[in-house]
Amino acid sequence: MLLQEPIAALKGFGPKTAEKFTKLGLYIVKDLLLYYPFRYEDFKSKSIFELVDGEKAVITGTLVTPANVQYYGFKRNRLSFKMKQGEAVIAVSFFNQPYLADKLELGKEVGVFGKWDAAKSAVTGMKILAQVEDDMQPVYHVAQGVSQTSLIKAIKSAFDSGALEELEENVPSILLEKYRLMGRQEAVRAMHFPKDLAEYKQALRRIKFEELFYFQLNLQVLKTENKAESNGLAIAYDGEKIRKKISSLPFTLTEAQESSLTEILEDLQSGRHMNRLLQGDVGSGKTIIASLAMYAAYTAGLQSALMVPTEILAQQHFESLLNLFPDLNVVLLTSGMKPVVKRAALSGIADGTVDMIVGTHSLIQDAVQYHKLGLVITDEQHRFGVNQRRIFREKGSNPDVLMMTATPIPRTLAITAFGEMDVSVIDQMPAGRKPIITRWVKHEQLETVLTWLQTELDKGAQAYVISPLIEESEALDLKNAVALHEELVAFFGDDCAIKLMHGRMKNDEKEQIMQDFKNKRSQILVSTTVIEVGVNVPDATVMIIMDADRFGLSQLHQLRGRVGRGSKQSYCILVANPKNEVGKRRMTAMCETTDGFVLAEEDLKMRGSGEIFGTRQSGIPEFQVADIVEDYNILEEARRVASQIVSDENWQTDPKWEVLTQNLDRHKELD
Repeated sequence: MLLQEPIAALKGFGPKTAEKFTKLGLYIVKDLLLYYPFRYEDFKSKSIFELVDGEKAVITGTLVTPANVQYYGFKRNRLSFKMKQGEAVIAVSFFNQPYLADKLELGKEVGVFGKWDAAKSAVTGMKILAQVEDDMQPVYHVAQGVSQTSLIKAIKSAFDSGALEELEENVPSILLEKYRLMGRQEAVRAMHFPKDLAEYKQALRRIKFEELFYFQLNLQVLKTENKAESNGLAIAYDGEKIRKKISSLPFTLTEAQESSLTEILEDLQSGRHMNRLLQGDVGSGKTIIASLAMYAAYTAGLQSALMVPTEILAQQHFESLLNLFPDLNVVLLTSGMKPVVKRAALSGIADGTVDMIVGTHSLIQDAVQYHKLGLVITDEQHRFGVNQRRIFREKGSNPDVLMMTATPIPRTLAITAFGEMDVSVIDQMPAGRKPIITRWVKHEQLETVLTWLQTELDKGAQAYVISPLIEESEALDLKNAVALHEELVAFFGDDCAIKLMHGRMKNDEKEQIMQDFKNKRSQILVSTTVIEVGVNVPDATVMIIMDADRFGLSQLHQLRGRVGRGSKQSYCILVANPKNEVGKRRMTAMCETTDGFVLAEEDLKMRGSGEIFGTRQSGIPEFQVADIVEDYNILEEARRVASQIVSDENWQTDPKWEVLTQNLDRHKELD
């Protein structure tokens, strides 16, 4: 089959060229056909009167002045000329492309693709077009050694080889007709080489549906399998002991905490395998609910394990469980432990004298043998892939699984995105917690902010100061963390210890700096966004975020959640001079509410940043063309129809769904 042939087999391609394509994950001819452009440049000529300021467009006109090249600085130059479109004269500039002068002839028509500056009636050119006939040109993600031109050449070669005719339809005809979707071959061709924008949009709609539909079908099948699993543990916990423990707590559970706990306890008792996501805003009290679930397992004579991403968080949870259950045998398991302590912990886990285990990835190492593991909890679940969860299941006799995340996702989206899990939501804050006061200031007011910060530090407070970048970037003219650190040292002098933490540091170095901050060896921590989720520093009551408009709402909210962990009043100061309305709306939204769910909904509405509630962090899957937020309507319809299909027990033997069973396994890489 041509589709399965290596790229090197295509006409005009050899092994050396084909090797470069592997950087993009392209190995065989089929990969090329299914490697879609992420956008199109519209190369249809436009009148300058229909352009908006800053728009990229093709402008054609007659060259009315000769091309002039001015040199300045090392290897820097500017090519400029004027062209006439109708009665309008347009100034055109190209930077560092002097060779383009050879393509320009006085009095002849020229096509320029560039950025329009309405105030100056000028264009900053990007490309000179030999002829303006290609209305649309695909733009692909490329890698070093693979240019747009060479990629398009390879894709054209794949089409010319006739491989497209071998591509089989993977959406049942009943759905193609119902949703008026293009056939697969036609859609794949139109994704790369559409006749016009309308055809491309139809192709895009079809491919998005295909991606989201198979994603949902997999989730629904998984969910059905999980529900059907009678080989889960029926954990016969002691309800009376749990009630006593709850009444002995120094605070009252919120209604949202109680209902989440009830859902978890019902799952534990059911005998079906639990696969539940516990979702709650920063500080909403997820940890106490997880701890009570672990206690429930203990009352049934079973062990439970809590896995977290870092040693500092493991230590924090360990101390919290010790305080909560002083009579139980709780152990910590991390890679940094002394061998003698580790051996004792492993021995206790294996012989059953240990009741609860807290740790990092060490919990799933071969050396760990559990006596009777009944419940596994993972904190910030996105950090742990399917394989790690599978290892856990094999370590016990299919223990129940509870995952926790502090990324607030609108309930509807959570249910859709985590379709294979049941979702519990804690959307209330514990009583008595002071809301974090959030203020937005301009860069010019920074000195005033720092003077105010000095008074807070004098009262014993600690502060985080966040910078979005590690090093200078011309593209984003931001103050980097190093310069910011130096600036603060210069401002505060020897009055306080200021530490710097950034992503280039090794993990143990970062953990040491964080530990020092927690133990008040430093008063100010300057950091990029590597501050660990969930670390409690009770005296850290001030969060200053520089260039705050560069962050998405979710990231800002997560950062704000690092303060306000104690009983003292906390503050979050957003330093930003936003250049557009979306940036301003983000700043305003942050000042108006501290509710992560409200902000997540707002993020859904804005859809501005591409960083919708930290997609990459929150375990929400990413797709090649579909966007789980932008295409929410398609996602929801895909979920509905997939759920309907899977609800029929005999769907896998029904001829009308035959194509689905053939293709289902090929789409299984969800993690």
